[in-house]
Amino acid sequence: MTYIFKIIPQILDGLGITFGTFGVTLVLSLPLGMLIALCRVSKNKVLSSISGIYTWVLRGTPLLLQMFFVFFGLPAIGIQLFGRMRLPYVYLAFVLNYAAYFAEIFRSGIQSVEKGQIEAARLLGFKSSQINQKIVMPQVVKRTLPSIGNEIITLIKDTSLVYALGLTEIFKIARSISTRDVTIAPYLVVGCIYLLITAIITKILGLAEKKVYYEE
Repeated sequence: MTYIFKIIPQILDGLGITFGTFGVTLVLSLPLGMLIALCRVSKNKVLSSISGIYTWVLRGTPLLLQMFFVFFGLPAIGIQLFGRMRLPYVYLAFVLNYAAYFAEIFRSGIQSVEKGQIEAARLLGFKSSQINQKIVMPQVVKRTLPSIGNEIITLIKDTSLVYALGLTEIFKIARSISTRDVTIAPYLVVGCIYLLITAIITKILGLAEKKVYYEE
């Protein structure tokens, strides 16, 4: 146990990258996902087709491959977005990837709202903005929250992939310590950290779901 307590502070030093990637991805991918979902259900065939191809490509290829593409592939074709800084490329890959998944979740939620409700609201004189705000979006949030929660939990675990671009997060630190000391104890510590984080997130999501269903 003495050894475990000794390495915990070293591993926790990597939580900044872990939480940073998680927070930036969540804050940016949710609204982007909603925008893409609205394009998917749009009557504009161009917007619908482009957004459909986007979600197909991003959901059909591995996140790790997308990280390598934005970091190595874009500069190779002359697109220099962030110079040699690695973290912004990680954020970009994660946001684009998770926006595609959230888009499909939101799309299914939007399409699950009965058209009769929308038509009835229009007959009552509601504007499109009022219909979206008061009728569509509350139902979308309620129906998609469990699926969004699953993606959020997956996201916190996927942050371990950032080590592939040389960033020092908790998994990379654990691997370095394990190689140095020839022990699996650091991996067990990291596993417990992920379990604790997901437990907290699950609790928060559970409270959010109860609030949404209560307010209905």
